[in-house]
Parts: sequence; C-alpha cells; structure tokens
Amino acid sequence: MPLPSPTTPRVLKHTRTIQVQVFYRNDELWDIDARFTDVKTHELLLTSVVIPAKRPLHDLLLRLTINAQGTIVDAHVAFDEVPFEGYCENIHSRYRQLIGLNILHHFHHAVKEQFADTNGCTHMNELADAVPSVAMQVFVCGEEEARVKAAFQKANDKPLHLDKCHCMDTSGPAVEKFYPVWSIKAEQKKEAD
Repeated sequence: MPLPSPTTPRVLKHTRTIQVQVFYRNDELWDIDARFTDVKTHELLLTSVVIPAKRPLHDLLLRLTINAQGTIVDAHVAFDEVPFEGYCENIHSRYRQLIGLNILHHFHHAVKEQFADTNGCTHMNELADAVPSVAMQVFVCGEEEARVKAAFQKANDKPLHLDKCHCMDTSGPAVEKFYPVWSIKAEQKKEAD
C-alpha cells in the first residue's frame, strides 16, 4: 500500500540514501558494502564552505568483512564527499576498531559505545547501524538458506529474528503459525520473565 498522495504542492529539498550490499566471497567470508549519501537540491552555505546543489554533502562508504559466525575480520571506511574536507575524514582509521565486533550480537551497542560523540562520525555510525538488519536478510532469508543458517546459527537454537519485531513475538499469532516450535503462550512468556 503506497503512502497517500500529498494534499498540498511540495518541493524536494534533501535526499538521504543508504545502500547496503552483501557479497559471499570465494574464501568463505562475507563482504558487506554500505554507502551513505546526502544530497541537497539547492546550494548550501556552511559557515565559509559552499556545497553546490546536487553535489553530495556526504558520500561515505563502509566495507565490513565477516566470518561465518558474524565476527568482523576486516573493516574499511572511505569519506568520498564531506562538508569539511580535510577534517571529517581524519577519523577513518579509528573505524578499524570495528574488527572483532560481531554484527549479530550487541553490534549497535558496541558502535554507540566505541564511536560516541567526538570518538566517531555521526553519519558513519548511522551507516554502520544499518548493516546488521540487512545482513539478517541474507543469513536468515538467503537464497542458500540452509547452508547460511547453519553457518550463523547452531541447530536447535531459537531463530535470530524471533522476538526482535512485533510480528515475530514468540507469544504472537505469526510465530504460532510460521514457527510453531518456538511459539509460547503469553502466560508462559510472563513466567519466563
């Protein structure tokens, strides 16, 4: 169902795009390439810097290489377009600290903790934050589903996406229908808490 049509004329001023692609490598590792762009439709004056219309204000790239357990084994960032050239991109080497984190377990928290405030780039952090949910589309709903799931989840473990969304509530009707083995009654859930 699409959004309703606008009720008044409007003019596009800004577009933010986040793109994430996941690649399986011949060495059995995974590359996750992500890109973050901000584009204004008008010229932008930032103190003494002028960003021309339609030139990206931000064009940031992130590549995380992960193993079969979801642990980051390599990390690279690039700041192709930034509003304060010569300054914004100076933090790029700090993002090597992503190595060793696991994108499937406590990744959001670790990124917020390690790269908070002046220890990171707000927009690179936003880009990194998009990676886990996209990666789950491959690892949980991938075309090579059985092999991929086996690599990322032990047999008989609760599927990673259950209890991470209102639809996948283990006490709800969708889980009862599509994952009956993992369905629990609301009363049982309260007892477990």
